[in-house]
Parts: sequence; C-alpha cells; structure tokens
Amino acid sequence: MSYSDKFINLFMKIPKIKFSPKHHKDIGIEIIELSEIYERSDSEKISFLAKPHQIQFNNLLYITQGVGEHFIDFNTYSIQAGSVVFINKSQIHAFDLVNKPQGKVIIFTDELLDTILSTMKTTSFTSNYLLASYSPTFTLTHNMKETCDVLLAEIEKEYQLIAPNLSFLHFLFSAVLTKLTNARPQSYKQCISASRAKKFNQFIRLLEKNYTMTRDAKKYAEMLNMTYKSLNQICKLASNQTTKQLIDAHTILEAKRKLTIEGIRIQQLADNLGFDEVTNFVKYFKKNALMTPSQFKKYSKG
Repeated sequence: MSYSDKFINLFMKIPKIKFSPKHHKDIGIEIIELSEIYERSDSEKISFLAKPHQIQFNNLLYITQGVGEHFIDFNTYSIQAGSVVFINKSQIHAFDLVNKPQGKVIIFTDELLDTILSTMKTTSFTSNYLLASYSPTFTLTHNMKETCDVLLAEIEKEYQLIAPNLSFLHFLFSAVLTKLTNARPQSYKQCISASRAKKFNQFIRLLEKNYTMTRDAKKYAEMLNMTYKSLNQICKLASNQTTKQLIDAHTILEAKRKLTIEGIRIQQLADNLGFDEVTNFVKYFKKNALMTPSQFKKYSKG
C-alpha cells in the first residue's frame, strides 16, 4: 500500500486544529522545526500529525533536507530539499512521518495576513487553492533559497525576543511572502491591487463558513457590502474564475473531502450541503466533478 493509499482508504472524523503557539500568542505567526514536530509525534504528545487534519490557520512548509511527500486534500505531492508547500487555512493535510524530510513549518493566521495586506501594500498570498490548475508546491532556485534563508533567520531572531518589534516582523514576513509568491509558477498573471486581494480573501473566508447555507453569488456580494459585478470582477482578477465557479469549486472540494476521508453517506452529505433533494445534489456533483458521488467514492477507494 502506497503512502497516499493509506489516506485514501482512511475513514475518520477529521480533527480541526486551531492556532496555538507556545509563545507570543497575539502576534499570529510561529516557526517550528520539522524535527521538533517529528519528536513530538514520536513521543505521542501530538497524535494527529500523520493523519489528515484540518487546520484553522495557514501553513508554509520550507524543506531544507531529504525527500518525501505531503498529503493535501486527498492528493500527495512530492517534496525535496528546496521545496516550498503552501497550505491554506481550512485545507486538510498530513505530515510525512515515514520519510521525515527536514525543514521548517511557518504557521500564520488570517489576521496577520490582513495586517500585512493593509500596511505593506502587497498582493501576496491571495487564496487560489480552488483553481483547477492549483499546485501547492514548487522548488526554489539556489539564489532564492539563500534570500529566504536570511529572511527566515531574521524572523526567528526577532521572534525570540521578549518584546519583538511587530512592524519589523510584518516587514520581514511580507518580504518572505512576496519573494515566494513571485517565485511560485503561475498558470496566469494576477493583476490585482492590495485592497482587492483583501476583499477576495474575505470572500473565500465567507464561502468557507457559509457554503452549506447558500451557493448564491449575489448573497456573498451582499455580505461584503458590494455589488455582484464588483465581486465577480475581483474573483476573475484573483483566480481567473467567476464567483459562481469558485462557489461550485469549493462546494465540490468539501463534498470530495467528506466522501473520501469521512465516508459520509450521500443522502446525509446532500442534506449537510443544503440540497433539498439528493437527486439535485447528484446532478450538481456530476456536472462539476464529471462523475457521480458514488462513482467518485468508488474511484477514491482504488
């Protein structure tokens, strides 16, 4: 059985992990060595790391040694020295405790991201995990890795102070995100301002909270106090997709998560997602996933 098969065939209640740093709980960022994570898992202080778990914060994996895989939303991605892995809030992921690649995991909150977007005027890290062409990992060039090594070292040095300078931390982390975002291969060229990037991220968060209650794009525009036309324009600039396409992509992603990981019954899933009739859900799923929920469930089991 392969590394990915163990997760595809694993049915469980997915734990939801909140942001809980050891120090500076109000800053919104923490950098942890992967070796420490493996040690904590081996000592059973943390039992969920090798299993799919849903995070309530954002993660950046920064791999410095070794090779392995990382599980994200029922897919596995190869990683090696120099790899960077973006894991967005609400995604399901699991660490590779078999190969144990070395490096760092940078944990940060949406609140920190909002602060950076508003004060540093950067469009970095707009949520794009709903894109069909999305890939969470890429490999840095030697020069880019050297630059990021220096920036991360400075962040860690500042973070270890009793009273770190928040403005300096924000500046440094904004530089890291900007460098990594610029280095990351794009399937299209983003043309979006900082204020629109912030609105787009707010829309994604609203979608994650409300997708079971409404799939109406106009409702989300109302929640954001803007017109449907304006929201649709922002979504197209940020993701090359319409608001409705993003709503459908997120709904199908959540349905796949529940079918693959939790083994939920299709009738119950239809109810949970707000469909009046299971037949309507099956039609909706087939239209967007190109197979029925039953076919997908069978396919995911291999």
